[in-house]
Formats: sequence, structure tokens, C-alpha cells
Amino acid sequence: MKLGFFTMPLHPPSRNYTEVLKEDREAIILADRLGFSEAFVGEHLTDLAEPVTSCVAFLATLVDATKRITLGTGTVNMPNNHPVAVAGAVAMLDHLLEGRLLFGISPGGLRSDMEAFGNLDADRLAMFVESIDMVVKLWTTDAPYDLKGQFWNVSTARTLVREIGQGIVPKPYQKPHPPIVVTVVAPFSKGVVAAAERGWWPISANFLQPAWVASHWPMYAKGCANAGRIARPFDWRVAKSIFVADDEATAQRYGKGPDSPYRFYYKQMMTKLIGNGRPDLFKGEKEMPDASITLDYVMDSLVIAGTPSSVTDQLLAFRARVGDFGTLIYAGHDWADKKLARRSMELMANKVMPAINTAIGATAA
Repeated sequence: MKLGFFTMPLHPPSRNYTEVLKEDREAIILADRLGFSEAFVGEHLTDLAEPVTSCVAFLATLVDATKRITLGTGTVNMPNNHPVAVAGAVAMLDHLLEGRLLFGISPGGLRSDMEAFGNLDADRLAMFVESIDMVVKLWTTDAPYDLKGQFWNVSTARTLVREIGQGIVPKPYQKPHPPIVVTVVAPFSKGVVAAAERGWWPISANFLQPAWVASHWPMYAKGCANAGRIARPFDWRVAKSIFVADDEATAQRYGKGPDSPYRFYYKQMMTKLIGNGRPDLFKGEKEMPDASITLDYVMDSLVIAGTPSSVTDQLLAFRARVGDFGTLIYAGHDWADKKLARRSMELMANKVMPAINTAIGATAA
């Protein structure tokens, strides 16, 4: 199993904007040094708690600051961007990284972004599909383009001057394009079936109960079968909120206590998702009443915290419940205590993952 990193990011809005951007860069630079295989960064434009407004621009600042880690957009919210802008920016980033790029995409989930872009009441799924289809066509066909859709039209037929390169969108470094990754949220997601049919890879979100994470694999396998491909657990990524400390008391205090940055994160997520009509995501069982979804319940059921040996056992139990997957995505949270946050990542990479892979290897043998 590989170890990846995903940060939305999410910080207290009262924190200094410059400092949190520096912190988010530092986390990914540290992940690179520790041998994490990949790191994804999210984006939103109208939320002070989620201050990265362009994941493509943010990742571009890490081109020379990282050496081995593959960087991922996590995600480009397709309805909020013109397909030509996405195609050009992502192709450029892929060249700057010389192929160390994963292209994470989504319809976007922040309602204030939707309102600001004027598509709050639009068919955003249809916009998402049209947009990514156009982006892929721009990367895989030659100019002049003649793409007509419900939401966008793209053409350079009137202005193409092929000899000087005018009217041609750059193609990515990776051929035909960077691997496409989608975040999966809904239980028994039909979207992951469609994604698998297109050859895209899924990431199961860290704020889902294990029962709903487990529901994603059969849907992904169904989509692969529909496309005539074998579903490989290696291609499935699963995100999890994890805090590792040298002692149990520190792990529980920082990972789940009253002032925990993990508690801040889940309070924010519950407010946004439950307010958006998605209380089901936090329920361990469908029949669970909405009133039972307390912050303490969510923290106890979704955050893994402990010493390296305890976290190893908890993650192995989680894997046994949801099934085999290829990459464990460590969810990044605010560094309320920089020393403890860095130490958690170090312990995760140097202690927990080797123990997990040893246990998995022994089980397989």
C-alpha cells in the first residue's frame, strides 16, 4: 500500500492568510521528503476557511520545491472554469512537472462558489461532463476546434494560423493526458461507475463512514467491467483523517480533544454538508436519526488517533472492513501545533506504513 496526502485545505478563518499558504506548501514539501507518493490540493474561491483559490496555481509553486512526489489537483471544479482555461493551465502544469501530475476533477461542492459563478441552480453534473469532454477533446484532437455544447462553445476556425501556432491549445506532457482522478462522496455512488467506465481513478473521501467507503469498490468494479477492464484495488485511493503521536494522551488530546484541529475540521464539514442536505454521509447506518449525528460521534467514528502501534491496528481494521485499496490518503489538517503535526506525518511514513505493509504482506503470504 502506498501513502498519499490530501489537503482541502481547511484552516480557522482568523489565521493569517499568508501564513496558512506557507504552511500548506510546507506540508507537501515535508510529504515529498518523507516519501509520500502523491499529494492533492483542493480549491475554493469564496471560503476564508479554505483559502487555496486555484489548485493549479498553488501546485505550480511546488514544481522546484519537490523532487519525487506526484502532485494532484484536488479538485478543479469544472463548472466554475472555462474548458479552454482548464485545458491550457493543466497542460502547462503537466509540462512544468514533467509528468508528475494527476488531474483531479469534480462538479464542486461549495454552494457559495456556485452562487458566485452563477450556476447554483444549473445542472452542474451536465456542466461537469460537458466541460471534461471538451478538455479531453482539446488535448486529443487538432485545431481548428469546433466544439458545441449546452454551456460552452469552443472554436478557433476563424483565427487559426497554423504556421505560427496561433489558435492551438497546448497538449499535456503525459499522453494522451494526465491520469484523471475523481473524489467519490455519495454512498453506492453511480458517479464512480461512470468514472470507471471512462478509465478514471476514484478517491473515497475522508469524511465518509466506513460502510459508505466500502460501497464504492463494487460500483467501481461494475464500471470497469462495463468497459471491459479488470478492476484493480491498486487504483483505488481512500482518504482518512489520521493523527499519530509518540504517546496516547497527546494523540487523543490533539486528535480528538476540545481544541483539536481535527474537531474544527469536522465541525466545518458537518455544517456545510448537513446544511447542504447530506447528513447521510456521517451516519454509520441509514436508519440513524439525524439528531444522533453529534460532533463527538463523528470524531469517534471518523478520526483515527493514537500511537504508531495503535494507529496501525486501527487502519488494518478499517482496511478489513472496507476492502483492499492501493493508496491510503493521509488527510491534511490545520497545523494548530506545528511540531505535533509534522511529527504525525513522520510517524505515519516511518512507523505506521512499514508496519501496515508488513502485516498486509504476511496476510497475503
